[in-house]
Amino acid sequence: MSEITAPLRIRAETSPADPHSMRFVLDRDMQEGALATFPNAAAGRGAPLAEALFAIAGVKMIDVAGAVVTVVKTDDKNWADLKGPIANALRSTIAKSSAPLGQGAKISGHARSDVEIRLAVQEVLDRQANPAIASHGGHVSVTDVQDGVVSVLMAGGCQGCASSAATLRGGVESMIRAAVPEVSDIIDVTDHDAGVTPYYSGGLGDGQKPKRPLLYRPVPPDAIMREDDQFLISPDYLAPRLGMDAEALRAGLRSGEVVSQSETGTGVDAGKTRLIIRSSNRVWAAEIASDGAAHEIPAPRTAAKAAVAGGVLRDKIRAHLANLSAADVPMTYGKLARALGLYSPGSIAKVTQALEATMAEDAESGAPFLASLVISKVGQGISAKGFFQKAEALGRGPGFGEDDRAYYHREFTGAVAMLTAPS
Repeated sequence: MSEITAPLRIRAETSPADPHSMRFVLDRDMQEGALATFPNAAAGRGAPLAEALFAIAGVKMIDVAGAVVTVVKTDDKNWADLKGPIANALRSTIAKSSAPLGQGAKISGHARSDVEIRLAVQEVLDRQANPAIASHGGHVSVTDVQDGVVSVLMAGGCQGCASSAATLRGGVESMIRAAVPEVSDIIDVTDHDAGVTPYYSGGLGDGQKPKRPLLYRPVPPDAIMREDDQFLISPDYLAPRLGMDAEALRAGLRSGEVVSQSETGTGVDAGKTRLIIRSSNRVWAAEIASDGAAHEIPAPRTAAKAAVAGGVLRDKIRAHLANLSAADVPMTYGKLARALGLYSPGSIAKVTQALEATMAEDAESGAPFLASLVISKVGQGISAKGFFQKAEALGRGPGFGEDDRAYYHREFTGAVAMLTAPS
């Protein structure tokens, strides 16, 4: 007996900001986990969906992200004439082809680079958001993308405008996330003063209320709990926001890789508390009101810069270690710090945190731990204790019946083999 497949359901959503753009939301991925952008018909050759849609007069550009197909039309056509043929092409292509986007389509998880994400997000802003925002004399732009974390800046009439800020809080983030699913977080960098407590000491006048940040998301009630004078955050909630799993987060808190700080509000912010938690390359912040209600907020600029700096150091360490010869290793944490020009107090701790960040990357890719090339002076010729704690947190600790020394030498041998392998 042949299997009966339910017909593909499609919901069309117009964009009030861009009348030439329409999103077709399917009830399943067009091609499982795949992403594709076809700026013109030439770029769509070999992709059945693109060829079918560009065969419809008036289709100008196509972007596909999972179950969302965004189509941009030419100025001389109207959606009343296009929606039916586009829906038919979507149904026909997904029924006939196992790879509607072509065999070369990108899969989320191996998705666009930060440069590509920045271009894609700015395109969404310019096409969907900024035309409407311009009526307020304002503009939103992307200032930076790091590991999928997008920083946006409000300018012109939007800066300090309460009504437009409320509209943007509800709309900009959803637009970006729907169109560019690789975005892991969005930070508003508009008008945040630097300092020890930048959010609560921003130079407000008497009786003024602080401006609420652009992105102000509620935190589930059970994610943050207060016990005596401390706030407890659910690892399952926090870990993905720092680019980690729950066990890696717990290990990071024990080892010092993940650090936290809090600020207490004063004046009109009395009773509020701000939590800032930073891993080696990401930062998360929340504001907690006196009644316990909590909201995610953009991290202060100083903390965001520190997170980015941690990622830069991680990449520098990886590049330095990868270019060593077998005769140069193992080397001590202090020697590595000096080789990178780090002499100030706390440099060893920074190097250790960055090395643990490389371990997370190596665990994800299944590569030997490059961090095993670095040893402690007092560690009897093997890595420091934090190396083994991190390895266990990543599910890569010693095997059954294997002690730390044997396990370390197994990882070290694998890392040295990578150094000596022909490029």
